[in-house]
Amino acid sequence: GLCKPQYEVSIMLEYKGYHAKVSFDEEDGIFIGEVFGINDSLNFHGRSADELTTSFHDCVDNYLDVCARFQIIDIQIYTRAIPLHP
Repeated sequence: GLCKPQYEVSIMLEYKGYHAKVSFDEEDGIFIGEVFGINDSLNFHGRSADELTTSFHDCVDNYLDVCARFQIIDIQIYTRAIPLHP
């Protein structure tokens, strides 16, 4: 149907300072991850924990490659490097 069940799973992934939340699509039997805290949309998926983790790492690495290639400043990383309190 039009409404595909997706269940939020209490899984948070972290890689190179990027964080992602994971949901489970019961109909397709896959985990779907979404990187948050950035201005772009980065999504990845996997059928197992290993596949999901590899997909997440590849997603972040590809994003960093694109940022470097086009000299895009990643605001998330940049703002974390600035001390908020002297």
